[in-house]
Amino acid sequence: MAAQFQKKVEIFETEEEVAVRLGQYTADLSAKFVRERGAFTVVLSGGTLIDTLRKLAEPPYKNIVEWGKWHVFWVDERVVKKTHPDSNYKLAFDGFLSKVPIPPGQIYAINDALPAEGAAEDYQARLKHLVQRNVIATSKVTGFPRFDLMLLGMGPCGHLASLFPAHPLCKEKTKWVTYIKDSPKPPPQRITFTFPVINSAAHNAMVVTGDDLADAVQIALGNSVPPFTLPAQLLAAEEEVTWFLDQTAASKL
Repeated sequence: MAAQFQKKVEIFETEEEVAVRLGQYTADLSAKFVRERGAFTVVLSGGTLIDTLRKLAEPPYKNIVEWGKWHVFWVDERVVKKTHPDSNYKLAFDGFLSKVPIPPGQIYAINDALPAEGAAEDYQARLKHLVQRNVIATSKVTGFPRFDLMLLGMGPCGHLASLFPAHPLCKEKTKWVTYIKDSPKPPPQRITFTFPVINSAAHNAMVVTGDDLADAVQIALGNSVPPFTLPAQLLAAEEEVTWFLDQTAASKL
């Protein structure tokens, strides 16, 4: 169980304002953890999040962030080749990572030559190696890896990573990384971090824009009681969870 954490909700008029704020927020945390630990471990998701990160690849942040200290991971990935249009790695590389000077050896994509189960096991083994080297910190509360920042998105059904409503993987308690072969959202085969790892992060940022997500935001942050808990409602952190919303996503709060 993660320690008590702070929860913040920041609402902006437009997606552009969300992007500006997200750039500042991420750059500030990068400076903090590089100063404290000498490294910054960042976990990305797919979807529109990558576009909302665009301000980081522009001045002033492109010129002041210590990119050489970044270590980049994925909270979930589709089990496809890295060149496939469905690949979260390709999305992030084309949209963001190719525009900033992070050393290639510090960008940790899945092994796309393996099937789902093998890819999950391989990714977990690589994380454990990086924990042993102290590249990734360890939570003193949970014993799971403690990433500095996870940048997350949410689907209209309230899923995050590849953890979907009412799916058994939401209850996984021991594995760091697992796999799914029956994803309700295509493609069906994916790997994903589990909630014990996600919720052991120091900071979790949930970035949600667009009116198609207003219902899920209302359930996750409002007072309604859904027939079952949405994965987004289970999001925690060791220090702080921050929701970044534009006005359309927040319109039903």
